[in-house]
Amino acid sequence: MLWGNKKSRTEARYVASIACESQKSKFSEAGGGIEPPRRCFADTHVSSSSSGRDRAYFILLSFTIQSFFVTLHPRMRKLRIILLFVLGIGFIIGLALFLIGYFKPKEASLNIETTPASLVYINGQQVGRTPYRSKVSPGEVIVKLVPEATDTALSPFETKVNLISGIETVIRREFGETEDVSSGEIISFEKVGGKEASLAVVSVPDSAQVKIDGAIRGFAPLKPPITPGEHQIIVSAPAHSERVISIRTLVGYKLTVVVKLALSAEAKEEEPKEEQQQTLVEILPTDTGFLRVREKPGPAGAEVAQVKPGQRFLFLEEDESTGWYKIEYEKGKEGWVSNSYSKKIEGVLSSPTPSPKASPKP
Repeated sequence: MLWGNKKSRTEARYVASIACESQKSKFSEAGGGIEPPRRCFADTHVSSSSSGRDRAYFILLSFTIQSFFVTLHPRMRKLRIILLFVLGIGFIIGLALFLIGYFKPKEASLNIETTPASLVYINGQQVGRTPYRSKVSPGEVIVKLVPEATDTALSPFETKVNLISGIETVIRREFGETEDVSSGEIISFEKVGGKEASLAVVSVPDSAQVKIDGAIRGFAPLKPPITPGEHQIIVSAPAHSERVISIRTLVGYKLTVVVKLALSAEAKEEEPKEEQQQTLVEILPTDTGFLRVREKPGPAGAEVAQVKPGQRFLFLEEDESTGWYKIEYEKGKEGWVSNSYSKKIEGVLSSPTPSPKASPKP
């Protein structure tokens, strides 16, 4: 291909002149008062500095296409009007769909993470298993998490959350055998406007210590001033395991963190066992203000102690002939009391109150 020699420039001018003549001829045939241009476009773009024959042929092709549309212009006027009308209708429909989508309330987002995996129920309907992330309708919903089968029975979790349009709510849960040894957090946003970020921290149990970015900021419930951006929150309480939470606060939004702490392993070991119900004997009111405890059932038995109305003692046995009750009135000491001034009950025995020694009958 030639690019700058004398022969290529001569050929370029020749092809350009053909394009000009063709253009002028087409304008004359079109009629309708359309005058041909005074100067050909090719005359302007093809000169002694032309890059060669290829450029000239390109210009010729361009003018051929342009002349075709100019020739059809008067005959296609109605078609162009119809086309413009259709395009206008399409633009209006597109704009309407855009406005509908823009002003339509956005869905809320729910993100749930659990250890171990669990089934997810929303308003009583099973919607999946964790990890669970989905778009849901805004509003107040009841979320229930049921741990999947494990060697140890774990306590399920249920809570009520308010889902905000266009905002993601995060629920994290670590299941334990009971609610006391389970932990987790719920993180949610609320649009409040303004030019500042806002934070609220709530803890279970109450009054847990709150550290933000390594500095102690107070005790929950707490609403500390906060800057927009990434932060680390550490929530701790005596006899409980601390939780570390990473958050990101935003301008114009209030971020609320509800933290549930689990009892620590040490506190769980020290937790007293639940006392079992026992059969007890409760002393009823007497005219003398006390009741004698005798060595044998019946009034003939020797008096060994006295007990007061309202006191409770461990029941040992009942005498078939008299109906009297045998009790442990002191640690390692036993005796009989009349069933007319005492009754059997079910309950938990506290430390027995020492009874006075036998005294002469008043």
